[in-house]
Amino acid sequence: MTKPIFCIPKTPDKPLYRWLLGFFMIAIIALGWKYPLLGFAVPVAMITGITGGLFRGRYVCGNICPRGSFYDTFFSYFGGSRPIPPIYKSLVFRWGIMVLLMGFMTWRIAANPSDWRHWGMVFWSICLITTAMGVTLGMIYRTRTWCAFCPVGTLAGVIGERKYRLRISQKCRQCGICEQACPMELSIARYKNEGETPNRDCIKCSSCMKKCPTGALSWPGG
Repeated sequence: MTKPIFCIPKTPDKPLYRWLLGFFMIAIIALGWKYPLLGFAVPVAMITGITGGLFRGRYVCGNICPRGSFYDTFFSYFGGSRPIPPIYKSLVFRWGIMVLLMGFMTWRIAANPSDWRHWGMVFWSICLITTAMGVTLGMIYRTRTWCAFCPVGTLAGVIGERKYRLRISQKCRQCGICEQACPMELSIARYKNEGETPNRDCIKCSSCMKKCPTGALSWPGG
C-alpha cells in the first residue's frame, strides 16, 4: 500500500480537527503578509473567544482557538516543561498586556482606517508578534505560557468565571495527577470538598479528566 505524502497524526488527546486548526494558524502566519484578508481571522477568533466566555468560560481557548490548537499539536514537540512564572498570571501584568496590545492595534489602524488591506495587515502583524512571544516563552517554559496572560482568554475568564466549572466527586484521591496534566498549572484536587473548581483560567481542555485514575472529574451535564 502506498503511504500518504503528508499525514496528520490523530490521538485521543489531539483529535484531527485540532491539528487542522493548528495548521490554519501556521498558514495565517506564513501567508498573511501576502494575503491581508487572512488577517481578519484574528478578530474573528477574538470575538469567538470572548463570546464563548458568556456560555462556557475559556472553553474556546482549550478546544477551538487556532493558536491554542497549534500549541497543543505541532508545538507540543518543541515546548518546554518549566513552570510558568507567577508574574504572567498576575492581573496587573495581564491587564497591562491587554492595554498595550489594544493600544498598539488601534494606533496602527488609525494610520489608514479606510483601507481594509491595511486593517488585515495590522491584524496579521499583531498575530505575528504575539505568536512569536508565545513560541519563545513556550520553549522556555510550558507550551501554553502565552495563554496565562492572553488578553482574549483573560476577558473570557472574567466574563465566564462561573460558567461550566469542572466538577470533582468524592472519588477524588487528591493524588495530583490531574494537576500535573493541566497545561495552565491550575489547582484542582484541593477543591474536592467544594465539588467544583473556581478557576477562571480553566480552558476546559479535559486533559485532567483523561488522566484522572478514578474518574472523579466531569463537566456539567456529563
